[in-house]
Amino acid sequence: MQPLSDKPAPGWAPPLDEQDATGAVEWLLQFASRHKASDVHLQLDREMCRVQLRLDGVLVSVGELPGEAAARILGRVKYLAKLKTYVESLPQDGRIAGADVGLASDVRVSTYPAVTGEKLVLRLFYEADQLTFGQLGFPSEVHTTLEQQLAIRSGMILLTGPAGSGKTTTIYALLQRLLETDACHVITVEDPVERVVPGIMQTEIDPERGLTFAKALKHLLRQDPQVLVIGEIRDEETAAMALRASMTGHLVIATLHAGSCWGVVERLNALTDDPHLVAGQLRLILNQRLVRRICTDCSGSGCGSCFDSGLQGRVPHLEMLRVDESKREAIVAKRLAKLAPTFSFEQSREHLLGQALTSETEINRHNLT
Repeated sequence: MQPLSDKPAPGWAPPLDEQDATGAVEWLLQFASRHKASDVHLQLDREMCRVQLRLDGVLVSVGELPGEAAARILGRVKYLAKLKTYVESLPQDGRIAGADVGLASDVRVSTYPAVTGEKLVLRLFYEADQLTFGQLGFPSEVHTTLEQQLAIRSGMILLTGPAGSGKTTTIYALLQRLLETDACHVITVEDPVERVVPGIMQTEIDPERGLTFAKALKHLLRQDPQVLVIGEIRDEETAAMALRASMTGHLVIATLHAGSCWGVVERLNALTDDPHLVAGQLRLILNQRLVRRICTDCSGSGCGSCFDSGLQGRVPHLEMLRVDESKREAIVAKRLAKLAPTFSFEQSREHLLGQALTSETEINRHNLT
């Protein structure tokens, strides 16, 4: 967690009038939105509530709420999210309409019981800030390769990386680029739909009602898509459907959790048990992280805009594997150690430091070479 001094964060002055939980919740979410926080953490701790924001991937303490005010504020959050306000011993999930709190986009809410009191995490979305393909900040070699691969309407492009590494932002930018260059039929299956993209048919899975990734894919293939986006390949059935779609003249863009580009191949092999099929359909793997950018307001010295960290905003740090004939042979033979990235983390490091976009300390924080 990014350390701060004992004093509250700049601008921290929530209204705590006894009857104004409504105003306090709106102020809190708008405060988080102004600072472009991805999440708000509210942790009850006996006599008070600690408030933290996730800023550029780092959890930052910004202030506290006194116990009585915190109880009213957390109750108001749960009410707006259509949760059971009296339930504190079981996890709950809900959503607050953005219009109810003065925001442009909805807020996702998750509650969880802890020994010191209930913990709430509020996830914010920023539809208006969706990056275009040219704004992703990819090195020219990666940018050019991705654009070339998008023009091929079959096979699979897979993205990997931990939660919060920008995979969804990258996918939405790729889809916008597709729509700009060719009016193709794009269908997505997501969990959840984070942004509504005009011109694209988007689907949100609902496991409680039986709508899983695999079941959605089975029916969506009958909707005549040219490009199919899968929020995550999680199981054998989804992997089989994705590979089948890529074999039958569809471009499939999906995420799959693994620690490296070759790890994606290893996991896909495990899900399908057919390395020939995997080798024949995989075309590109992108493994990305986000590192914090040097603050442009203070050039890294620390200021109110960056909470004295010297860093504000993020840039991609990544590796890329383009699957050519030699790599297909390695996949079939299961010699995954030979799958050297086409563009490595070390090349990405040289690019970021050479352009003075981030610091060596920040890159080392991710422990990648």
